[in-house]
Order: sequence, then structure tokens, then C-alpha cells
Amino acid sequence: MGLRKASDVSTATDSVDLVGNEVAVNLVRAALLAALMGAFAFVSFPNPLNPAVPVTAQVLGVFLAGIYLGPAWGGFAMVLYVLAGALGAPVFSGASAGLGEIFGPTGGYLVSYPFAAVLIGAVVHSVDGLVDPEGVSVARLVGAMAAGTVVIYALGIAVYWYYLDTSLVAAIVGAGLAFVPAEAVKMAAAVGIVRSEEVQAT
Repeated sequence: MGLRKASDVSTATDSVDLVGNEVAVNLVRAALLAALMGAFAFVSFPNPLNPAVPVTAQVLGVFLAGIYLGPAWGGFAMVLYVLAGALGAPVFSGASAGLGEIFGPTGGYLVSYPFAAVLIGAVVHSVDGLVDPEGVSVARLVGAMAAGTVVIYALGIAVYWYYLDTSLVAAIVGAGLAFVPAEAVKMAAAVGIVRSEEVQAT
């Protein structure tokens, strides 16, 4: 085995440092998004169409995680959030926490967040690596968030239907359709956040 040149060793070391720094930055960003989700959980008010399931800003956090962190780190941020709540941190809706929230009527929404963030990130950033969200078209952003919302509703409605032993139609209306206007507002807010950064950058 031949000796490696000093320049080769230096290049390899620099590459490792860059990868290590990138991972550290992404870990911090994921932790910040998870913390933001906890803050969003406190933005909660009852839905007049279904008081049993409150409207929160948490889905906006899922949108932002996928848009800004991409599929891998966006999904990881949501895993951190759900794990923190499951372990007792009061980061779920109404400052609740614990496994009882995961295995309860609204637990499907919580479980769906990592999957939704992964899908949103995949649609926004495709398979070519992370892109600048400011350069992504509004149609693509909205399409990504709509796809993520379908995932959230699919799991949320299924678990809600199972625990409350109601009809499927009632579950779809009460745990899904009743929240469509709120999700539309969150999508508009996410687009506004992305576009406002674009204006500031220029």
C-alpha cells in the first residue's frame, strides 16, 4: 500500500469536517423546528364543527419542516417532536404529553407528522438534493403541502374512527373536512413565509 500525499490527507480531512459541520447544522435546525412545533401546539382553539379535535398551528410546522429541511431532516425533526411529547414534554395540543396522546383518538395526527414532512420535503426538493425553497414555484409548494395534508388526514381520520367507534362518513367529516379551511390558511401562511424571505433577500 502506497503512502498518501499530504494534500490527499488534507482534502479528506476537510471533507470530513464539512460533512460533520453540515450534520451539526442540520441537527440544530431539526431541533429548532421540533421546538417550534411545541410552540405551535399552544396556538389552539376549538373547531365549532368538531369541538373534540382542536385546531392548532402544528400542521404549519410540518409544512415548514418539509419545505426548509427536506425529506430526511424534516422527517427527523417531526420524529424529535413526537418523541419529546411521548416522553413527557408538554408539547402536544393543550400542553399535553405522554403515550396516552399517541394512543388516543387524535394520535393518528401526531404519528402522521414525520411521514407528511418526508413527503412534503420530497415533493419540494425532488431527488436532486436540497434546493432553495424561495426558488420553488407556488404551485409546487401548494401541491407538496396538499399531499402532506392527505397523509395527515388519512392517519388522523383512521385512528379517530377506530377509537370513537363512529361511522366512517362521520369520521371523515368531523376529523377531516371540518379542518380543510384551517389547513388552507396554514398553506397560505407557509407560502407567505417562504415568499417573504425571497423579498427580504432581494
